[in-house]
Amino acid sequence: MGYSLVHPAQLPLATLLADCDERRLRRSGPGGQHRNKVETAVVLLHRPTGLSAEANERRSQQQNRMVAVRRLRLRLAVEHRAVPADEPTPLWRQRSAGRKLSVSVEHDDYPALLAEALDHIARAGGDEALAAEQLAVSRTQLVRLLSGEPAALNQLNAGRAARGLGPLR
Repeated sequence: MGYSLVHPAQLPLATLLADCDERRLRRSGPGGQHRNKVETAVVLLHRPTGLSAEANERRSQQQNRMVAVRRLRLRLAVEHRAVPADEPTPLWRQRSAGRKLSVSVEHDDYPALLAEALDHIARAGGDEALAAEQLAVSRTQLVRLLSGEPAALNQLNAGRAARGLGPLR
């Protein structure tokens, strides 16, 4: 099946960028004289959600754009909730086998999987064990996925604290 609405963190690059306003700026920092003469910093604003991300640490505008896209996808994954379908997405099923989830935090699929996990946790009322069961992975695997992004783990722990439970690491 899949999401009834596609989570923005899962959108193809061209579609995501079509939903964004992009600004180019000059920023101080590493890069020497070239850095101060060219607008290499990139700020992306996702219009539908109002979330933004910036990158300015590279000398290349294109490299900064890709870093900003990655940061935006992670921010969307953590801060924007969509309604998940009853079944995990094909991407989730492809990445999980034998209750184990296989993805590195550096991989392009990570933000989409993180968004799906957080959406299912929200749908389960903050119960990560129930969400893990719905996603057909172990609770440990789900928490490990969230621990790759500190803001996601903080969000989970805030929900646990509100329910009188201790934090996870």
